[in-house]
Amino acid sequence: MRILHTMIRVGDLEQSIAFYTEILGMQLLRRKDYPDGRFTLAFLGYGKESEQACIELTHNWDTGHYDLGNGYGHIALEVDDVYKACADIRARGGVVTREPGPMKHGSTILAFVKDPDGYAIELLGKKS
Repeated sequence: MRILHTMIRVGDLEQSIAFYTEILGMQLLRRKDYPDGRFTLAFLGYGKESEQACIELTHNWDTGHYDLGNGYGHIALEVDDVYKACADIRARGGVVTREPGPMKHGSTILAFVKDPDGYAIELLGKKS
């Protein structure tokens, strides 16, 4: 396993991208709008996603501000097989909070588990 990205919700996507690229020196690696879900995802980092972890900025079009307490999203881990990883985690006493399956408004196969404090961990299958 390896860490893929950490997601945070942002109220002003353009301002956030400017901060991470201009202030922190990251690169905008990719960006995609999901009109049916009314959100945009932007991924930023210091190198290729296939080699390094990055930050995922999620902008929900109808939300302009978040309290710090609900700004946290999740930590993502790459796994060989999302379905098997969930079965293994469950067998070891872990809690699966979102069963494996396609992403809403997309096709990526994912699942979520939670840590003892309730923080979300996203499991994503390796991309071919």
